[in-house]
Amino acid sequence: MSENLFIAVDIGNARIKLGLFEGDCAAGLPEPVRTLPLLGDEPELDQIGPWLADEASKGLAWRIASVNRPAATRLIDWLREHRPEDAIVLLASGDLPLKVELDRPDMVGIDRLVDAVAVNRLRKASCPAVIVDVGTAVTVDLVSAEGVFLGGAILPGIQMAARAMHDFTDLLPLVDGDDFAIPPTALGTATASAMRSGLFWGTVGAIRQLVEQLAKELPSQKAATVDHNPSPRVFLTGGTSAAVAELIGRETCHVPNLTLAGIAVSTL
Repeated sequence: MSENLFIAVDIGNARIKLGLFEGDCAAGLPEPVRTLPLLGDEPELDQIGPWLADEASKGLAWRIASVNRPAATRLIDWLREHRPEDAIVLLASGDLPLKVELDRPDMVGIDRLVDAVAVNRLRKASCPAVIVDVGTAVTVDLVSAEGVFLGGAILPGIQMAARAMHDFTDLLPLVDGDDFAIPPTALGTATASAMRSGLFWGTVGAIRQLVEQLAKELPSQKAATVDHNPSPRVFLTGGTSAAVAELIGRETCHVPNLTLAGIAVSTL
């Protein structure tokens, strides 16, 4: 394996995902050599040692994008104790090769921004994009034909909504919002199945509507660049995105490691 190795880390609110990359990632969108998912609340960080067994003696670079400050602190403290020779970069909005057309780029979730960095490597020139990230929260964001991040929408993810229905009612059970590899039937015949229907198909419907609305609100492109306004290409990532990808209603590209790849190319 090449000596040019580094680790991209996506720290979310519920999970941490590590990806080992090699090479300079100068062209296209890189794929990790292997990945390691960890729970976010109490991550078993000692799994990192065996996962990196072949690279244990090498000084590695760590590129971290985090929306969970306590989890990021725990990981960085672990790295400083167990891998003191490794270099650590905690990414901020100003580190990214991305123009953000918002008043406070520093207040945008770094996961949304690195997704846009990755999509700018995937979309066709002069074609805008909508990015859907299905995680603890669902984000639906718009990137212009010029590659500018324009903002978007945030709504509760399936697991968050399931927890809210249980916590804010007396009798509704807590259903597993993580298990949607196969879409449920819309017709629920018991409380739990009705909740699963509402959670899944309600999320799909919200994503569909936001994709269509963002396409309508896409700013007109410069006439000197193109003579028409192409519809945005939709890119989907996140925990339950595989089950959602075929249901959006537009040509949709499912990219499981979109966030890790965006981190990988963000510090070039």
